[in-house]
Amino acid sequence: MSPRVVIVGAGIVGCALADELTARGWTDVTVLDRGPLFRTGGSTSHAPGLVFQVNPSRTMAGFARYTVEKYLALGCFDQVGSIEVATTPERLAELHRRHGFALAWGIAARVLSPAECHALFPLLEPDRVLGGLHVPTDGLARAVDAARAQAQAAIARGAVFHGRQEVTALEDDGVRVGDRHVPADLVVCAAGYWGPKLAPVPLLPLAHQYAVTGPVRGLPSGVPILRHQDRDLYFRETAGCLGIGSYAHDPMPTDVEPPFAAEQFAASLADARALLPGLPDIEHGLNGVFSFTPDGFPLLGPVEGRPGLWLAEAVWVTHSAGVARAVAEWLVDGRPSVDLHECDTQRFEEAQLSPSYVNARGQRAFVEVYDVIHPLDPAGDPRPLRVSPFYARHIALGARFTEGAGWERPLWFEANAGLPVPDLPPRDVWAARHWSPIAAAEALATRERVGLFDLTPLKRLAVTGPGAAAFLQRMCSNHVDRPVGAVTYALLLDEGAGVRGDITVARLGPREFQLGVNSSLDLAWLRAHAPADVHVADITGGTCCVGVWGPAARDLLAPLTTLDLAHEAFGYFTARRTHLDAVPVTMLRVSYVGELGWEVYASAELGPRLWDTLWAAGASVGAVAAGRSALTSLRLEKGYRAWGVDMTAQDDPYSAGLGFAVNLAHGDFVGRAALRPDGPRALCCLTVDDGRTVPAGREPVLADGVPVGHVTSAAYGYSVGAPIAYAWLPRALSTPGQPVEIAYFDERVAATVRAAPLFDPTGSRIRR
Repeated sequence: MSPRVVIVGAGIVGCALADELTARGWTDVTVLDRGPLFRTGGSTSHAPGLVFQVNPSRTMAGFARYTVEKYLALGCFDQVGSIEVATTPERLAELHRRHGFALAWGIAARVLSPAECHALFPLLEPDRVLGGLHVPTDGLARAVDAARAQAQAAIARGAVFHGRQEVTALEDDGVRVGDRHVPADLVVCAAGYWGPKLAPVPLLPLAHQYAVTGPVRGLPSGVPILRHQDRDLYFRETAGCLGIGSYAHDPMPTDVEPPFAAEQFAASLADARALLPGLPDIEHGLNGVFSFTPDGFPLLGPVEGRPGLWLAEAVWVTHSAGVARAVAEWLVDGRPSVDLHECDTQRFEEAQLSPSYVNARGQRAFVEVYDVIHPLDPAGDPRPLRVSPFYARHIALGARFTEGAGWERPLWFEANAGLPVPDLPPRDVWAARHWSPIAAAEALATRERVGLFDLTPLKRLAVTGPGAAAFLQRMCSNHVDRPVGAVTYALLLDEGAGVRGDITVARLGPREFQLGVNSSLDLAWLRAHAPADVHVADITGGTCCVGVWGPAARDLLAPLTTLDLAHEAFGYFTARRTHLDAVPVTMLRVSYVGELGWEVYASAELGPRLWDTLWAAGASVGAVAAGRSALTSLRLEKGYRAWGVDMTAQDDPYSAGLGFAVNLAHGDFVGRAALRPDGPRALCCLTVDDGRTVPAGREPVLADGVPVGHVTSAAYGYSVGAPIAYAWLPRALSTPGQPVEIAYFDERVAATVRAAPLFDPTGSRIRR
């Protein structure tokens, strides 16, 4: 018997979800909307319907592909294709990068010459553009028709839709409509920009200008949708006229559709006429309202602390059917078939959920809709938000910061500018952004002496209680019920054996464990499964950590403690509590750079004293402060994976090269039954043959000219003297020595599969 499901919102997302759920046998589905069916008055009713599939995110591109396929089959999609044009060299380079995303995610696309752009869109003069990206399978979704068609399919299977039924509250066992209670086992909020009035939904509704010209002479029917991102504009043909959308105006937060102001659109119309001469005047316009989240991704999944409440929010028409399928799979099957960590409702830290934060980042997401975004571009205000206790010391050392999960994270330190730097190949403009040769100096100083790395932003959990050991045995892929002082590297798997996270588990007492995890998603996962006799606490904000790594790490630390730090007394993957000078610390002998060393933890209020103690002691051994740029290079030289980048829940441990963290002898654990050691893909180490090109990640990998995989992480390996890239490839191409190519902008760069790790393959340095 299927559970009772109430979906709040009969826009395109709610209708698509009802269709996907009922197709899977859940037929007790009720959909409620405050407006009339199916032109409800929300975003679906006024959406221009543009579906562009190419996206840096594999997940979002997959959502869009399924949306195209489904709506085309329903007869609600006009597959006119799309062209994105470039009027600057920077944008043309970006179009080549986007073409790479298309190749990586299996979307047919081609970069066009100006003449080819004109042939497809005759109003576009060739001398006004430098080129364009053409995706022939993109097009226009008729959003209201698609919503109606999916609703009708759901109704035929037993779903019920009610319009003009405004939900006023979400309750533990259903929803309230006025004075009436509608019972439910599960409630999915798909109310769009009205969602924040009903549930904890961190999104910002923003108005977006859209105007329609009078009839356009010479405009053929069925021309491709056109994007002029250099001026934040898009164009679509509509009954012989042109619809023009603009993101060029200032953000307009609103919870109602504001009136269209023609004078506010004047600059965008002038930019439109500069690209498409002879456009007639605007006949009418509107300000549609769309939902923006702090990071630009949807909000999907269960709401922590609200059993039975799920979100399918901040979803545009572009991704609607794909999102609905993923959420339906998650509800019915227990897990989606695609990785959703970018979209998970529980991905944000508490500090990122304040109204002011959501407002500031939501507006920034609007402004950057069509911007060229580098993967390392730091987020804007509010900054700084979260800082480690070492922040003032890092400022004094000239730290250049990036930001992640609200934390300020040093990339490198200008104080190290005087350190020796090896001869390095020149970098192109893209690879040189947010990079400095100082990173090379910090990496080599770590290999030769010792580096101090601020690891405070890495999430730490305390798992305690009588059932803690048994609970972690059940949740982890490796044997963690070991003696006090043991540290174990393990995986958190889902029921399908997908890698939800990789963690370290340090046993600090019979009922006390400290976990190093990846994000708030791991915290939510463990809390959701913890029995009553286990307490899972986030201790990150009250603690700090320094990675003391390098061949001189023992020389730096030994004078500060009475603890014997010799390898025989304090072995690799063990933990001890002690004092470093006056600071009580917990020391874990683990390393993310492949060198001798320890992670040193202390309470936050002792952080400045800890840093000063280590800094003073490090002077005699040549210690340097080192940042994340050096860390990325060092970890890739050692083949260490980064969850969310190199592997996700869409990947299994063996294919990701993490089979060593799976211990089948320790009993049953989540995901064990689904493990398969012979997957068709493998995460492989590549080096770039030209010795200078450093990919940024997500570039396609080709064999014999055919796309076969994509890059995950990449960096220059300063100790090995070559650019390193990790990439998912078919297992048949994973043999060391196999030649492949990486599509890097408009180049095809030769690369070679290598045996990993490239540096210290025996691991002798870490076990000194």
